Amino acid sequence: MNRHLLPALLLLALASPLSALAQAPAQPKPAVLGAISANTTDQFLMREGEVVLRSGSSTKPLTKNVVLSNGTKVNYKSGIVELPGGKKTTLKEGDYVTMQGDIVFATPGSAAAARGTTAPAGAQYEQYVDRNSPPTTADMETRLTSLNNRLTLMAQKIQLLNDKISLLSSGTQRPADTSQLDQQIKALDEQLRQVK
Repeated sequence: MNRHLLPALLLLALASPLSALAQAPAQPKPAVLGAISANTTDQFLMREGEVVLRSGSSTKPLTKNVVLSNGTKVNYKSGIVELPGGKKTTLKEGDYVTMQGDIVFATPGSAAAARGTTAPAGAQYEQYVDRNSPPTTADMETRLTSLNNRLTLMAQKIQLLNDKISLLSSGTQRPADTSQLDQQIKALDEQLRQVK
């Protein structure tokens, strides 16, 4: 065998498995926090002066400080959160940190305190929806009611459109007057835009 060919083949044989490893997608793993195992949807919640691990509707006390995969550090006793860039903030009651290192503030006051300001009097949050946590029963009921309202309005619109088609295809020489149906369809369209 050619003596120049052997090192090239050896290099190719070694590089092939390494490139396959480099291209393999990383599998998301649950975080392990001391003796507590956590999923990617779990949260570190400030409750009654201490940080607890919230998994769905249950909570577990922590016995150690936490370092998340992005470098965010959570002190379980004091609620001090240190972000990867070095900025620190203290969690207030109801605030929580996601497994991705995002901080979710429970009130405008706690968000303002984290910024070093005060919240305006009467400040309120719009409802926050965490896409990583499962919806509550109330959320599901609201969505179901909204969906039922949309379906009812759409069924009414379909009926009006069928009535309009029947009038227009009646075969008379004179075109049928559909202005009343058009107004009703327009009103239903407006109602559909308002239903969320």
